[in-house]
Amino acid sequence: MSIIKKEGYPYAFNSDACSTCEGRCCTGESGYIYVTKAEIFAIAELLDMDVNDFGVKYLFKKGYKYSLKEKKIDDSYECVFYDRESNGCKIYMARPNQCKTFPFWDYFKTHVDELKDECPGIIDD
Repeated sequence: MSIIKKEGYPYAFNSDACSTCEGRCCTGESGYIYVTKAEIFAIAELLDMDVNDFGVKYLFKKGYKYSLKEKKIDDSYECVFYDRESNGCKIYMARPNQCKTFPFWDYFKTHVDELKDECPGIIDD
C-alpha cells in the first residue's frame, strides 16, 4: 500500500486506488484545470508543440487565468489529457500542480465526505 499523509489534513491517501477508480479526479462535473505560464511551456514542450499552437488547441481563458480544456463524454466532462484506455494522464510528467497536489487541496480539509465520494483512495487518518 502506498499511503500518503500531509500535515494539516484529516485524511490520508492510498495512491494504489488510482488504478481502479476510472479517473474520477479527471472526469465528472465540469471544472477548471488551471495552469501557470511555466506549466503551459512544460506541457507544450512535452507534446513537442509550439506554445502558441498548444494554447489555441488546449487552453481557454477564465478571468485572468488559463485552464486546460475539457471534452464532454455522455454526461461527464473530462480533462482533454485524460486517457480512458489507460486510465491515466497523457501529460503525467508535466501535469499541472493542481493535479499533482490532489487530493490535498485546502477545500477538502473541511469537505472530507465530498472527497470520499469522489476518491476511493481516501482513508481516515
